[in-house]
Amino acid sequence: MGLISFLKDKFKKKDAVTETYSKGMERSRKNFSSKLKNLSTRYKEVNQDYFDELEEILIESDVGINFALNIIEEVLNKSEEEGIKDPEKINEILVDKMFVGYASKGDIVNELPFYENTPTVLLVVGVNGVGKTTTIAKLAYRYIKQGKKVMLVAADTFRAGATEQLTVWAERLGIDIATGKQDADPASVAYDGVKKAKENKCDLVIVDTAGRLQTKANLMAELAKIKRVIGKEIEGAPQETFLIIDATTGQNGVVQAKAFADVTNLTGIVITKMDGTSKGGIILAIRDELGVPVRFIGLGEKMEDLQEFDLDKYLYGLCVEED
Repeated sequence: MGLISFLKDKFKKKDAVTETYSKGMERSRKNFSSKLKNLSTRYKEVNQDYFDELEEILIESDVGINFALNIIEEVLNKSEEEGIKDPEKINEILVDKMFVGYASKGDIVNELPFYENTPTVLLVVGVNGVGKTTTIAKLAYRYIKQGKKVMLVAADTFRAGATEQLTVWAERLGIDIATGKQDADPASVAYDGVKKAKENKCDLVIVDTAGRLQTKANLMAELAKIKRVIGKEIEGAPQETFLIIDATTGQNGVVQAKAFADVTNLTGIVITKMDGTSKGGIILAIRDELGVPVRFIGLGEKMEDLQEFDLDKYLYGLCVEED
């Protein structure tokens, strides 16, 4: 049984989360799955033209050129070895290879770790405009719902209004927030916030950081200082560093990911606005380029629409047409 058939069977009865994936991936599915189906109906047997068009569909879905070239080569080799000419079977092999391409890059981890006697510190990075503040609020909401004591730290003292926006979310969620003055030293704000969270026995501290990428040297120095002072207060912290990427930016999001990966040790990616793009392959591109796992995925505007990333549900949402 190919992966498409497996996913159809697995998600025949969709739960609420699968429904959220399906709805949030609708635009990407129409772009990708519909093109696959259309391609397979135009060819009785596959040939080089078929594979060329298949490659084009992958690239147009933002999986990245390297990923597209490699996966088409793998599918082509398998089809030649096994003498497969049926377009639908070729498409099944393609989706199988997409799954393996993601899974083979390392462990697939999602949820944050928690510890008995010390807070988990999550450092959040990303350029302005990607939905960083909203994503922080959604992450906080997720763990509040799990019974965790959460605190926010507004260490983005560079962007006007950043602290105020995060403060509004903290008030809505009913949680503490540590803030500093405009243009205050971000590391100092982060240190004070983490110290307060430790004293208040918080389970999770989410630290917002400035979203500028104009000069890597300055960004590297700032993030390094923030990490250093946090580590002085809580050994081994920050335990997690998430990069927020807007799915609608396409390959520019991959460029951003590479830039941040150059200056900090990313432990996870959060993809926002997946429901707003028809090019859902960016997740595969980022995993292929960086090897960093996507931890959460934004599939809508509601708080519950930030979902733990699930490779099966993602591929189901991208590749399986609704009956």
